[in-house]
Amino acid sequence: MLIDWASLAILSAALLGVVHVIDSHLITRRMPSLRAYLLPVGLAVLVFGLVAIYLFPLPQCLAAGALTAAIASGILRTASLGIVFYTLKTEEVSRVIPVVHTYPVFVAMMAVPLLGEALHYLEWLAIVIVVAGVVMVSVRLSPGNSVPWFSKKILLLIGASLFMATADVASKYSLGYLSFWNMFAINNFCLAGVFLLISLRPCVLKELANIRQGKAVVFVVFNEILAALGMLLLFWAMQRGPVSLVSTIVSSRPIFVFIYVLALSRISPAFLMGQADRRTQIMRLIGIMMIFGGIAIIYLS
Repeated sequence: MLIDWASLAILSAALLGVVHVIDSHLITRRMPSLRAYLLPVGLAVLVFGLVAIYLFPLPQCLAAGALTAAIASGILRTASLGIVFYTLKTEEVSRVIPVVHTYPVFVAMMAVPLLGEALHYLEWLAIVIVVAGVVMVSVRLSPGNSVPWFSKKILLLIGASLFMATADVASKYSLGYLSFWNMFAINNFCLAGVFLLISLRPCVLKELANIRQGKAVVFVVFNEILAALGMLLLFWAMQRGPVSLVSTIVSSRPIFVFIYVLALSRISPAFLMGQADRRTQIMRLIGIMMIFGGIAIIYLS
């Protein structure tokens, strides 16, 4: 029996949660600069894309609109990821990821009129609960019990959220004409093109040549393999299920980020920067319970 689209989305969220944590570690601890990280990532996703397009070529009679939407999706997803990488350089991963993953609300608002998806009132409720839980996970209490947001960086993260939502809607449209393998390849080519354009510089090559940590290379390769698997599962889930609900489930990855960060804070406190205090962790636990409840509603409905 084939696995259902909701389970595919949860598996994708779990894998991509690991990817975000390792991204944060590499960007803040291992790599000399953001561009020095983008270069090997760009090369890795390019290789994965070439392998995918070789094994699963594009359809011979592919509509221009579907290809355009697929390319636009890849570019928007890359822009969103680039903003996330930039923000991870100075902010805690378990705060950055949840803000970006409010995007299911935007997906639902676009998918209903543009793709004709029909959502039951319970499914709308589930989306609201999940997004509210995501916001709870992103909260950090100050000594005065206020809830500060990111000031200037919140605008960047909201922009990343909008880019991700538009990318998901465009991907769903394209997946009516392409296989999820084709979508994965096109997404990787867009990602590789932008990242290499930004990072392929003599000064960046010099930075990478001066890195003495062999573990950094191992981490990058391992991380990109996980990212490739996570994205394949994401596109597979999108092809088989409604994009508004798939996006909602995949946005649950802050649950996994929180769990991974919490475990790492006990096992290796120096692995990540800026661990949360006890009160903040309690707030995030409440948010996780809300996300879990929203996903349960999607399963039951």
